[in-house]
Amino acid sequence: MDPNLAPEILLAAYANGIFPMADEDGRLMWFSPDPRAVIELDAFHVPRTLGSLCRKRRFDLTVNREFGAVMLACADRAEGTWISEDIFEAYGRLHTLGYAHSVEAWQDGELAGGLYGVEVGAIFCGESMFHVRRDASKVALVYLVERMVQKGFCLLDIQFMTPHLARFGAVDIPREEYLQRLSLAVEKQCGFAE
Repeated sequence: MDPNLAPEILLAAYANGIFPMADEDGRLMWFSPDPRAVIELDAFHVPRTLGSLCRKRRFDLTVNREFGAVMLACADRAEGTWISEDIFEAYGRLHTLGYAHSVEAWQDGELAGGLYGVEVGAIFCGESMFHVRRDASKVALVYLVERMVQKGFCLLDIQFMTPHLARFGAVDIPREEYLQRLSLAVEKQCGFAE
């Protein structure tokens, strides 16, 4: 594994607003976007049809039950993934240490979708999501935000804006503002998986 992905280096990077991605050749690159895409928890928007779907409980939701399977599914969703073998191993270590977490959506006993990310104080840094059944990742996202609110988190970092996440109320904020908020958030421990 790349020594630059050791747990202490990764955690220090996240605490300073930096995260890694691999290019198509597996070469490690580091990012700190400006602007930074985030979801303000109190402004999270659940579309009406998705809210109805969540209430019907068509998916069973779990936390950290299949972290590795979620990462693999995220890596397999498209060609040219940024989740290299080194990144997979590094985040597996963060998961073992209690910093990286997954939310899984199950249907008929099968993993239907999910997401994973890294807990940094009172901020959850979302890394990737996937679905193999329609709306499974969206339901997992709703569950993630509900759990974050219950646990006292202050912000969901989604790194880069996408049209998909904009529908949930995601906004871009200046990197400087993100780093100021991050510096306050790292002092707080929320215990996502507890």
